Amino acid sequence: MLRHAIAPSARYTKASHDVVRHPRLNSDAKVLLVYVQGLPEDSTDKPLSELAQKLGIKGRAYQKAKQLLVEHGYVHEWRSQGGGGRWITEQLVANNPLTSEQARHLRGTSPAAAPPPSEQFPTVGAPAARPAGGYEPVEDHSDKTTPHPPSEAEPAADPDPGPTAGPEPEPTTGSDPELTTGSADSLQLARAERVLLSLRHSRRELHLGVREARALAVEAVKWLERGLSESDLRQALLAERPQDGVRSAVGFLRYRLIQKLPEPRAPLPPYEPSPVRELLECEGPGEKHVFRPLADETECAPCRRSTAHATFYGARAPEPDRVPWRERIARINGTSEALLGEG
Repeated sequence: MLRHAIAPSARYTKASHDVVRHPRLNSDAKVLLVYVQGLPEDSTDKPLSELAQKLGIKGRAYQKAKQLLVEHGYVHEWRSQGGGGRWITEQLVANNPLTSEQARHLRGTSPAAAPPPSEQFPTVGAPAARPAGGYEPVEDHSDKTTPHPPSEAEPAADPDPGPTAGPEPEPTTGSDPELTTGSADSLQLARAERVLLSLRHSRRELHLGVREARALAVEAVKWLERGLSESDLRQALLAERPQDGVRSAVGFLRYRLIQKLPEPRAPLPPYEPSPVRELLECEGPGEKHVFRPLADETECAPCRRSTAHATFYGARAPEPDRVPWRERIARINGTSEALLGEG
């Protein structure tokens, strides 16, 4: 590294290497300390914070620099209360670290005791009791400027209800497939509300409050009651995001729930089991036997297989060896024992 330095002949400040190379003082603390050392005598009446503002050291940077200078003994402060109760702060800035005793010695005063109370003339006039009454409270209008709309007033009860009416007739189901609000039970409403509140995890612009989701659940429950699952409802609400974004989550979801409501599923026809056919006598060879036909066949299944075998191979299929299950198990066990004996 090349170095070029010219010693100034005027307008300079001597700085100790202990200050410039101090490992724990930051650059703001070092610059502030050197700047204060180079000030003329007539500028020492200004506080340290005002001098730091001229260097551009403000706010948190000044507090940090001052804290470092105080911790390492370069700055000392004393606060005292003068006449009239005013507080006075005295500051001492040194170019080498000083202890509290050394700084107090340079200040030239000992720890001052608490000043006696000042002598003041009493208030003009004789003491009197506080007047009571005559105060009118100011009307509070804060409750009239609420951001929420007022709740609907409940209808007044009729003082003369008249004769007690019987139970209201149940509404008849017409051809209109739209479901009413009362038909949605609490379980379906809870499922629909849970789906609406979960949309915020996929898109932050679809964030709903609890009251908003509860109001939209009335429309969303119609989807669930028409056979769609919760995942299908969530996919329908999140698909096809508008190009301009969503300005109102409530309006966007209400429009999509109403406009994209799927058609109700057509009711399935009632299941009618096929009638049981009567037993017929098989026309095949062999002993007479009966079977229950499935269609218009006249032979039982074994006889049809035997006829097909004779058609393709020229001879009827051999009759199966109808061995009872106990004898078959005995043969299997005997064969296994024989094989084990031979091994």
